[in-house]
Amino acid sequence: MKYQLLWKSALFSASSVLALGAVQAAPLNVMTEDYPPFNMQGEGGKIVGLSTEVVEELFKRAGVEYKLSMMPWKRAYEDTLSTPNTALYSTTRTPERETLFKWVGPLVNNNWVFFANPSSTITVNSLEDAKQYSVGGYNGDAAAEYLKAQGFGKLQLAANDTANVKKLEAGRIDLWATGEYLAPYLAAQEKTSSPKPVFVFKETQMSLAFNKEAPDELINKLNEILAAMKADGTIDKINAKYH
Repeated sequence: MKYQLLWKSALFSASSVLALGAVQAAPLNVMTEDYPPFNMQGEGGKIVGLSTEVVEELFKRAGVEYKLSMMPWKRAYEDTLSTPNTALYSTTRTPERETLFKWVGPLVNNNWVFFANPSSTITVNSLEDAKQYSVGGYNGDAAAEYLKAQGFGKLQLAANDTANVKKLEAGRIDLWATGEYLAPYLAAQEKTSSPKPVFVFKETQMSLAFNKEAPDELINKLNEILAAMKADGTIDKINAKYH
């Protein structure tokens, strides 16, 4: 009976991979941005990071062929919206984006935080408290879009989040709105003092967003495999490398 169950399990896994292969006419074009420690460039230009490892293992188990590329967020986002056979990570799943894509996830947690200069005496206890200050974000970022929707009139958007490290240090912005892991990473990379977290303004998770023409069979199967990776401890092992 034991061997019978193992044989059936093997047949199911093989048939799942074959089924996914049948719906994939060409390698999936997977895009990401430079957003450490989730997705970033490593040695030799290789794309690495916490989310990258999750995505690579996910596609490996599913037997999905893909090409991975890094580009500015705005371009990657627009390309995924408009081009079939594309996917984008790490993408925050917001109500505004919900119907624009098909989703596999969540891949990782990534709370949004207001950071201040280490010498700052600013205290923030709510979103309303923060509205009196100039806040740095970057174009196309979900956190910045969220704050814009909340009526933040002093929002300053840069081309990328790295620019906000220097802006905060120079006092050109009072607060920096970004991911809880990204701010200290970028500060270390730019050789500046680590910014001071002052308020978590939203708890969020990031996922893999697919162009809406992606087959439901593919999306469902990838979500099943991701759930299995969480159950067998694979996700915890990957997370442990970056925390």
